[in-house]
Amino acid sequence: MCGIVGYIGHREAGSVLIQGLQKLEYRGYDSSGVAIHESPSIQIRKKKGRVSEMAALFKASPVAGTLGIGHTRWATHGETNDQNSHPHVGGNGEVVIVHNGVIENYSSLRTQLQALGYVFRTTTDTETVAHLLSHHLEEQLKLGADPSELSTYLKVVEITLSKLKGTYGLVIMFQDLPNLLIAARLGSPLVIGVGKGEHFIASDASPLIGYTDEVIYLSDHEIAVITEDEVEVIHRDEGQQKLSIQTLDQVSVDSDLGDYEHYMLKEIFEQPQTLENAMRGRIDEDEATAKFGGLNLSAQQLRNIDRVVLTACGTSWHSGLVGEYLLEEFARIPTEVEYASELRYRNPPISNDTMIFAITQSGETADTLAAMRECKRKGHPTLAICNVVGSSIAREADGGIYLHAGPEVGVASTKAFTSQVMVMIQLALFLGRMRHLSYPAGCRIIDAIQKIPDQIQKCLECNDLIKDISNKYCNFNNFLYLGRLYNFPGALEGALKLKEISYIHAEGYPAAEMKHGPIALVDEETPSVFVVPRGQIYPKVMSNLEEVKARKGPVIAIACEGDKKIADIADDVIYVPDVEDFLQPLVTAIPLQLLSYHIAVLRGCNVDRPRNLAKSVTVE
Repeated sequence: MCGIVGYIGHREAGSVLIQGLQKLEYRGYDSSGVAIHESPSIQIRKKKGRVSEMAALFKASPVAGTLGIGHTRWATHGETNDQNSHPHVGGNGEVVIVHNGVIENYSSLRTQLQALGYVFRTTTDTETVAHLLSHHLEEQLKLGADPSELSTYLKVVEITLSKLKGTYGLVIMFQDLPNLLIAARLGSPLVIGVGKGEHFIASDASPLIGYTDEVIYLSDHEIAVITEDEVEVIHRDEGQQKLSIQTLDQVSVDSDLGDYEHYMLKEIFEQPQTLENAMRGRIDEDEATAKFGGLNLSAQQLRNIDRVVLTACGTSWHSGLVGEYLLEEFARIPTEVEYASELRYRNPPISNDTMIFAITQSGETADTLAAMRECKRKGHPTLAICNVVGSSIAREADGGIYLHAGPEVGVASTKAFTSQVMVMIQLALFLGRMRHLSYPAGCRIIDAIQKIPDQIQKCLECNDLIKDISNKYCNFNNFLYLGRLYNFPGALEGALKLKEISYIHAEGYPAAEMKHGPIALVDEETPSVFVVPRGQIYPKVMSNLEEVKARKGPVIAIACEGDKKIADIADDVIYVPDVEDFLQPLVTAIPLQLLSYHIAVLRGCNVDRPRNLAKSVTVE
């Protein structure tokens, strides 16, 4: 969601900014733009649509300069158009800004500024900030402030920020200061790249790769003053901060699709390797357990845990549901899964021996970060399961576990989901072996999960079959996804994938609950996807499937190899390897992902950049 990039140094800013925005495309956006200081003024090029369209505009009308800012917008206030695209101008052009986040009190500020004569040309909340900066700059100059002094502009920024309610990652250019960027953060991430005679700033580290391996992560309520040669960081309450320069892990996004048509398909096929990565170094066969280096809790603290709360959003919430079943079965720890957006505003009773796990792919999801902070504020050990090293959640958690899935470019999560589930399996094994889980049971679990990469590879062999099945169903507009126990979260995730990339309405339910309302939806135009591998309640799910067929509902079944009974009932069957119940969400995820992918392609959808979606959701 919304990407920021900025540059000051000796290079042509336009090239740096456009390349940086291209690396931020994975976040999801609807327009883009750049602003470059071409003395004596700041020139702006922005356009609705892809970065490539804005880049073509820039090429047709280039701007020379070594100081600039750029942005990819994901609309929150105002429709998607050229005018509402960032960057935004304050006053008569003396201030230009880019902004991630949401200003909650923008409407009242806008009214005040309009009364003072400021003319608004957009319907965004961000333009309010730009005009507010211009207003306070004018006020400071009237009071006799020196227009050539940095302190004047820093004070303007501080006064403006004090009047904002909401979240922001801001980067600011002033027309009269051609050698300065000012950045500020509250709730929306910013990272500064440290170079020699140049500096960079971005909403995440991806645009910095290839330019520098030294970074500074801004924290909330910090302002960064950035020149070619120096960075100064000032905290709102604590004053000037000692710079904490960290080494950036240079893991570049592989932009070569190879033989794959889309990143989503490429990432689906990467899952045998990413699941191996999620296990690497974490299996202790001698002790029949898993091991983690970053939990930062003693064995005794871990044994004292009497409750676990998993908090997440979207796909990560679905992996948390699988985790709930795993932790209660293997570790016998009562576990709850909370939507982070709800947990942050609720006040549930949480005992001192409750452990909180925030589950996130990006490490920047605003609701998950806020929920984690609220739990930390109340003194609970708060850990993270995260894919992005150096992200806000990874840095602020008391400890945690990295997925090691590598960059996920497709907006709809695939390999991160299965990696999260694999980490949850190992966590349940680890905590279970600290409690009552026997050595033979631990060995059985380890033996089963070590076979998973090969079994996932076998699942991928069904790709051509699923493509054929998708041809039959791509024109339907409503789907039901049904499963039980470990396969209920899988059904939810399958439905979400179809919604995300094909824009088809789909709902996931526990198969037995289908009788209590959703069965009214069943007809010849509403296919049901049953996740029904063998297990303890296989006969029960088969009865639910029969109920759908009795009402002429088309059925696609995800079933275990060799299940001939289901082939006699379902309209189409996709077979997966027969695995332990707790591993079924992994093997069934593959056909569900591929089904969504192929249906979306056949409907002409942009599977890597679905409409309205963002990879990193940094607003409420």
